[in-house]
Amino acid sequence: MTPAVAPSPSPSPTGTPLPSLDPSNLVPSWLPLLGVAVALVLLVWLTVKTVTYIRADTETRASIRQAFRIRRTWPRLARNLGLTTTDRTPTLAQQLRTSPERPKPEPRILFPKVTTTADRFGVQIRMRTIAKVGLAEVQREADHLAEAWGCTRVSVDVDKPGQLLLRAVRNEPLHTPIHYTPTGKPTKDLGVWDLGVDEYAQAVALRMANVPGAAVAGLPGYGKSSLINALIARLAPSAAVQFIVLDGKVSRADEGDYADVIDRIAEFVGDDLDAANQLFKRLVQLRRDRSSAIRRVLGTTNMWDKGPTPAWPLLVVIVDEAHTYFRDYKGNDPETKRLAALSAENARLVEDLVKKGRSVGITTLLATQKATGDAIPTFIRDVCSVALSFAQKTTDAAVAALGEDIRNWPDASPINLLDDRFVGVAVMVRQGKPGFLRVRIPYINPDRCAQVAQNCGHLTADPFQLLTKLTGPRLVTDALDDAA
Repeated sequence: MTPAVAPSPSPSPTGTPLPSLDPSNLVPSWLPLLGVAVALVLLVWLTVKTVTYIRADTETRASIRQAFRIRRTWPRLARNLGLTTTDRTPTLAQQLRTSPERPKPEPRILFPKVTTTADRFGVQIRMRTIAKVGLAEVQREADHLAEAWGCTRVSVDVDKPGQLLLRAVRNEPLHTPIHYTPTGKPTKDLGVWDLGVDEYAQAVALRMANVPGAAVAGLPGYGKSSLINALIARLAPSAAVQFIVLDGKVSRADEGDYADVIDRIAEFVGDDLDAANQLFKRLVQLRRDRSSAIRRVLGTTNMWDKGPTPAWPLLVVIVDEAHTYFRDYKGNDPETKRLAALSAENARLVEDLVKKGRSVGITTLLATQKATGDAIPTFIRDVCSVALSFAQKTTDAAVAALGEDIRNWPDASPINLLDDRFVGVAVMVRQGKPGFLRVRIPYINPDRCAQVAQNCGHLTADPFQLLTKLTGPRLVTDALDDAA
């Protein structure tokens, strides 16, 4: 039997053999390699996503699933909510395909592109804006987005030009206590203090550079002292910060809320009105001495132009239970008159610190239960550009703490925080924006706080002596009362 012979390629009309029609010759040699590479990339991507999902906690897993649903349903949801635009201009490819025989291409319906990031509280959505769909249009549909995504609330803000940042909150961050564990490392920027997280679980930072003072109000047990202790623990590892504390609810340093951090406090005074008055006088004198020396020592009239240093530190003056030092004593007996005079002078001295201490690096924090005029005189309180309030019982107390504008934002009022779930939650005036912000302050273990203060105790220095080391003997010799 004669074996079959493969047919040879038929010659072309020119005599050149035609190429074989074997399908293997029609596939480029690099195509299988490309397929393998794509498969490997997909396998790595799938592995990373799977491992991330498995390692996440229960709440984060729920948010990851929610993020997937948001991406999958977004095109249809955007159309239903009218977050689309009609593009009637043909693309270049459509123009090239256009011919008399082909109909004119249909207008395209465009919707913003989104990417998602999940965390334990919800999902962050970054959205590219398009024509006629920007900040105002998306904010208008925020409530509908929250309902469609099964969220507590959705916030919309500008992330950068041409891009919005949406925050879809699945759980209520204000109901969830958070904890802060001090690292013991110095804060990079002493002009920005980490405060906690807001109602969208976003980190909140308090800008304190060039801020003359802050007023903190709230009922007992709702978080004022915890807030201040947490700030001390964050700032304590820096030698460019020194603390002076006056606590009107105790008599000695080993009592009360600041006993755990006393190793990091340069000077402490309790409820002794005479001792407080003497300390306020020394602080005002220090403020004057710094004002006289700042240009010669720092080469500027504003310490924040160069930032605090160990030689010229930021001095944080904490006046807790401030009403103790400003009480309006009533009576005609000599002792009552003497105490009334001390209180009036204390108010005048603290006014000097708050109004004039900013540029020389002195920041005053005043804390009280009810920030009415008899607790913190209005001529002091109104100069404090930062205001926070924990829970309050009355609208008048909320207005005293946060200003008249809080009446226009009833949902943010601290009278709504009278609930055990809101212990550690404060309302603050937005910095640089209208309105108010509710912030969950993290809890810090007192033992950890004490450990940080003890470890950083060697950084504590007398701020009065530090200036003398820079300038020599005291610069200002006029009597304090005469200058006042």
